[in-house]
Amino acid sequence: MKILLAEYAMGIGLGGTLLLEGKAMINTLAESFTRLGHDVTYLTAESKVKYGNAIISDENTFENILERVSKEADAALVIGPDELLGDLTEIIEKNTMNLGCSSKSVRLCADKLTCTKVLESNSIAVPGIMNMDSVEKHVIKPRFGCASEGVRLKEIDKINEQADEYIATEYIEGEHLSVSMICGHKSLPLSLNRQLIDIKKENGETIFDYKGNQVPYRAEFQGEVFTTAKKTVETLGCNGYVGIDIVYGDKPYVIDVNPRPTTAIFGLVRTLGCEIGDLILMNMHGELPESVELRGECSFTKDDIEDII
Repeated sequence: MKILLAEYAMGIGLGGTLLLEGKAMINTLAESFTRLGHDVTYLTAESKVKYGNAIISDENTFENILERVSKEADAALVIGPDELLGDLTEIIEKNTMNLGCSSKSVRLCADKLTCTKVLESNSIAVPGIMNMDSVEKHVIKPRFGCASEGVRLKEIDKINEQADEYIATEYIEGEHLSVSMICGHKSLPLSLNRQLIDIKKENGETIFDYKGNQVPYRAEFQGEVFTTAKKTVETLGCNGYVGIDIVYGDKPYVIDVNPRPTTAIFGLVRTLGCEIGDLILMNMHGELPESVELRGECSFTKDDIEDII
């Protein structure tokens, strides 16, 4: 098969850790699909990875090139920021087989306010949404955003952010986790991961900064978390590789749903006893196995990625 991979940070030439994370995800997927014998191409502004054939794009041409090249592919997977991913996915859907979530599901997951309300209405535990007049302890995060960007804890200050741009929720004390899974006709949790979160004080606020993952994280409550993750993706109509952020307190609380590959895939494939590319393709035909084998453990931070890839 001809498989197209497109990651926004690589495709437009962003710098910093966003580019490194994008390269890690594209290299991981391209390597797996290449080992399976598929012809892989990927979009990039300048950074190259070890596997697949590069197609040069930039901020001005990314969408047009995605449109053109996706028509020549048998299947494609696009990764991008929450607020852009719906439109980018629509391009894929029009032109070839989409290996990821539908644009409808992407848009639902991307809107943290709407997504939280939908999950709550389906009896899935989520942090309660707080009134903007509240002065109780609360978490503030952008209504659209990813990678813990802009997420912070306020202790007593009145919520003063724009209600259409931010969401305020109750603070859940517990372990910061994520679930990597493949879903579609059926749901297959791949690993429970521990998120490495740097919590620091800045200007009177507590800031949450995602640093990396421990994959897998073996815990006695894994089955309970997997059950919640399965119900979450089924409720939201997700497909393909999905990452669910969870805080485990007295039970699993769903914090965020990422309708796309996440950085945790970088550690997952180093412990997974089969090809991630094979699982993604099998999922399109409803042929997923009942379970997967994980061997050993991989812990990494964003700072490690450049040296490894």
